[in-house]
Amino acid sequence: MYVGTLSFDLLLGDVHSLKEKRSVVRPIVAELQRKYAVSAAEVDHMNLHRRAVIGLAMVSGDAGHLSDVLDRCERLVAGRPEVELLSVRRRFHGEDD
Repeated sequence: MYVGTLSFDLLLGDVHSLKEKRSVVRPIVAELQRKYAVSAAEVDHMNLHRRAVIGLAMVSGDAGHLSDVLDRCERLVAGRPEVELLSVRRRFHGEDD
């Protein structure tokens, strides 16, 4: 069994309220969940309207498949024009951990 996690630190564009922030972050989280069957949520900077951290996790029996899905998730978030991806933290836990 392999477990992979990603943490995306995001700077949001022209956002002036927490309500506008939700309208940017929620569709990203929903698309990650729908397209890649990962668990995803906003996990930090909840009270800052221009910053967000989205975390996601996935479990797989195949390390190659897991790495491929995490790469696709990272490209999806990096390609969103309404956010600037400040950093990505990736963790990979295998059977030897």
